[in-house]
Amino acid sequence: MKLSLKQKAHLLLEDGFVLEGTAIGKLGTSGGEICFNTGMTGYQEIYTDPSYFGQIIVNTTPHIGNYGVVDVEQESETPKISGLVVNDYSNIHSRYTADESLQQYLEKNNVVGIADVDTRMLVRHLRSKGAMNAIISSELSVDEMKVKLKEVPSMDGLELSSVVCTKERKHFGEPDAEFKVAVLDLGIKNSILKNLAARGVYCEIFPAKSSFEELKSFNPDGYFISNGPGDPAVMDYAVDTVSKMLAEDKPIFGICLGHQIIARACGVGTYKMHHGHRGLNHPILNLQTGLSEITSQNHGFVVSAEDVEKSDKVEATHTHLNDKTIAGIKVKGKKAFSVQYHPESSPGPHDSRYLFDDFIQLIKDSKK
Repeated sequence: MKLSLKQKAHLLLEDGFVLEGTAIGKLGTSGGEICFNTGMTGYQEIYTDPSYFGQIIVNTTPHIGNYGVVDVEQESETPKISGLVVNDYSNIHSRYTADESLQQYLEKNNVVGIADVDTRMLVRHLRSKGAMNAIISSELSVDEMKVKLKEVPSMDGLELSSVVCTKERKHFGEPDAEFKVAVLDLGIKNSILKNLAARGVYCEIFPAKSSFEELKSFNPDGYFISNGPGDPAVMDYAVDTVSKMLAEDKPIFGICLGHQIIARACGVGTYKMHHGHRGLNHPILNLQTGLSEITSQNHGFVVSAEDVEKSDKVEATHTHLNDKTIAGIKVKGKKAFSVQYHPESSPGPHDSRYLFDDFIQLIKDSKK
């Protein structure tokens, strides 16, 4: 069914909050956990980030769609979001290099959305009430939406990495590269692989539920634990794999969900945040250098600062300057470290890409 940009749609939140707007993307109904991203640009990278699987994204920047979409800016093969909420939606684009309009892209990829919504007011509501489930529909009445919303699972306790990860081993980079890294794919972004390959790494990418023995069979110089969606507390399979990596004591680098899994492998707990960190301008303090970084972030779970403080296995290396949450750790006596944010930063600033260099240096030192 072809979309008319005059067709109405509704957004219903779990707490009964209802907004009316205009349907965008595919006509239909879709639900998920609603959260907001404060990035001023990079909407295509956001929509294709596997860490957003099962979530409805509210873009806080008011103009969305104005530069279209480009194939090379995909962070995975297709959009992973469950729905989209925007204020001012553009069905035309100015970038002459764009492959298609955002509307064509959303229709092609079956993404349901709503526009002409007061996103500033909605974000204030979510900041106050916290992340919750929601549903968008251009075909159901509000009463029918209330029934459908009850079928949407809670993100708390939900395992999603095995849904979005690669289904079979694959590789990235040049086979004759200087270094070999086994990647545990919990929902990895393409830009992470590109950053590793640019530093002379040949990556072998393994499905989320791969055993340590499978990763070890690649005979890697180090291990990388990726970002991804869902609750780390229900991912014992990944915790077990990473625990065995730590015992082997080769270099390990984890990002976002990978950071949380490394923490849990060291006995440090995680918990669901009130409304998470999602945006491109989050300030981080590097506790080792005293320098600050502006970072790209996307997470709704975080490592327990209390557990880190008590732990004899890990120590904090980075902290979030807005709320003092743990943003980075290293494992004592091991060649392993991780950060809660995204140093590949696509989209976002490149302040933290030195972390990839630190990982390579760790591999070099280990090989000596």
